[in-house]
Amino acid sequence: MKRYIICSLLFLTTFVFAQNKMNTRKGKIVFEASIPSFEEIRATNENVSCVLLTKTGELSSVALIKNFRFKLLLMEEHFNTNYMESNDYPKATFKGYIQGFNLNIIGISSKKFELNGKLEIRGKTKPIHTSAFLRKIDDRLEIIAEFKINIDDFNIVIPEIINSKISKTVTVYTEFLVK
Repeated sequence: MKRYIICSLLFLTTFVFAQNKMNTRKGKIVFEASIPSFEEIRATNENVSCVLLTKTGELSSVALIKNFRFKLLLMEEHFNTNYMESNDYPKATFKGYIQGFNLNIIGISSKKFELNGKLEIRGKTKPIHTSAFLRKIDDRLEIIAEFKINIDDFNIVIPEIINSKISKTVTVYTEFLVK
């Protein structure tokens, strides 16, 4: 009987603790730095980790730079070697919180929240303030956000010869389906 009670309490504790955290390792980030009339500068990373603490609304994510995929392999090589120096700076991180987060008020229709935090790329950290749209999909929570960053803020240097073909303002789109 004592063993049954201990096992039940352990299971219940694990179940309650697990409910405080939702995560995924298959989040998606798409960024675009295209200039009209020039070749598209767009990459996608579909292996981004994201953790949401449901009690506090704290959100964190990690993207490995080498997991960004471009339409052209040469662009990918230049991105990793010349611009992002992914051997020296292998990841980008975001740590922040969703203001007013309450899992109980989120339904199947998107609900808008404010997302505030810090984005770290290439060893430089900058604040991010944007809107996040959340909705429930079955037993998961979809978190979508879009924001813009300036490449100068992260010491990303574009060679003069192609400087006019790449936007200094990059649009970043994130999509996470946490469980």
